[in-house]
Amino acid sequence: MKIKLDENLPTTLADGLSQLGHDVDTVSQERLTGRDDSVVWQAAQKAERFLITQDLDFSDIRSFQPGTHHGLLLVRLHEPGRRALRQHILNAFQTGHTDEWQGCFIVLTEHKLRIRRPPVSGVRERTAAYRVRRKGGG
Repeated sequence: MKIKLDENLPTTLADGLSQLGHDVDTVSQERLTGRDDSVVWQAAQKAERFLITQDLDFSDIRSFQPGTHHGLLLVRLHEPGRRALRQHILNAFQTGHTDEWQGCFIVLTEHKLRIRRPPVSGVRERTAAYRVRRKGGG
């Protein structure tokens, strides 16, 4: 999967996702740090990249309808330290069906991965929620 990491995520996450076989670039690599969210969003869409962010400006599903973009993962942790962010995001990518995430609006919390999928003909919205399990059990 082609991924863009927002500036509010640890840079070490790029290496972890790359090791899982993903093509990752970051907002800072593209010198977009501090730029308006709309600029970051347009850069991700132009490059056909799945955006991972903590920024609540991307939380309105009405503005980011599934199927109208290349995918969005909004990370919402109660204690979003660097280690916790890296752990939870990598765990989601290791245990989730990421090949099905293109075009989806996804919210990741400590306990759940909620996936809103693009609509299918005749079906208004498809949503799935999964408990997040730590790699190795739990």
